[in-house]
Amino acid sequence: MSLTGFSTPWWFLLLLLVAAVVVGYVLAQRARRKRTMRFTNLELLERVAPRSQGWSRHVPAALLIVSLILLTFALAGPTAEQKVPRNRATVMLVIDVSLSMEATDVQPTRLDAAQDAAKTFAEGLTPGVNLGLISFAGTATVLVAPTTERAGVRKSIDNLKLAQSTATGEGIFAALQSIEGFSAVVGGAQGPPPARIVLMTDGKQTVPTDDPYDPRGAYTAAQRAKQADVPVSTISFGTSHGMVTIEGDPQPVPVDDSSMREIARLSGGDFYKAATAAELKQVYASLGEQIGYEIKEADASRPWVVLGTIVLIGAAGSSLFIGQRLP
Repeated sequence: MSLTGFSTPWWFLLLLLVAAVVVGYVLAQRARRKRTMRFTNLELLERVAPRSQGWSRHVPAALLIVSLILLTFALAGPTAEQKVPRNRATVMLVIDVSLSMEATDVQPTRLDAAQDAAKTFAEGLTPGVNLGLISFAGTATVLVAPTTERAGVRKSIDNLKLAQSTATGEGIFAALQSIEGFSAVVGGAQGPPPARIVLMTDGKQTVPTDDPYDPRGAYTAAQRAKQADVPVSTISFGTSHGMVTIEGDPQPVPVDDSSMREIARLSGGDFYKAATAAELKQVYASLGEQIGYEIKEADASRPWVVLGTIVLIGAAGSSLFIGQRLP
């Protein structure tokens, strides 16, 4: 947390009064010394006057001045950038369940690792975030509409089933439709909550064609997401040497980093690569921080009030101890 400004800086005018108190104290000490020196019999003065306490007699006054300065800073309303949980946001988690997710280059399989990481992501999101779930292979299916309840999302993630083909564009379009419908219901006077799509896939689009610029293709969907101000954070999951067996024939299923990077760029989102289950969890953890929290200017006066009060109590205590009176 770093100090960034003051909400009511005009309270700093009180420092002029603090400065006046300092000047008054100095003048009072000089006047006292002059009155003391009026005694002509120095021997008698030593008998009737208490021994000088040296610099320690100024400790109560110094602490009082410091406390007034600290409390003045508190009144000025210091603010600081603080990470606070979002109380309204929509996230659609879009997971690839094509047959390539059966590859074992990520142990135990890509799908098993993806399910584990996705559940951790869902459980770690702040309560104010509405999370939805979509799976896609040859078609896209909305499994859970945006909701703050996590149990349904976790259960649906556990029940993900593999299918043929990869319709990446359909997954993005389905997510946009879910976000639009949800925003229309909960928008209210504040407008629709900020939204984001988190797309996790391991391969290249194959449906409706392998052209991502097809009207229902991934790049077209990414451009539509950009227009809707819904960035797509893409996670390219797997390695370049993944293999699966389909109908008895081994087939290579390398990840398609370039397409995922382009989808993120076109939509205004971020691209992430994860080649292991641990890396995937790290990516989801980073996304959880970005999505679940925001940086806001918040009141930071409490430490100043606490410190000023403690110093003020110290001033009173030292005055009683040193001078047997309150300052």
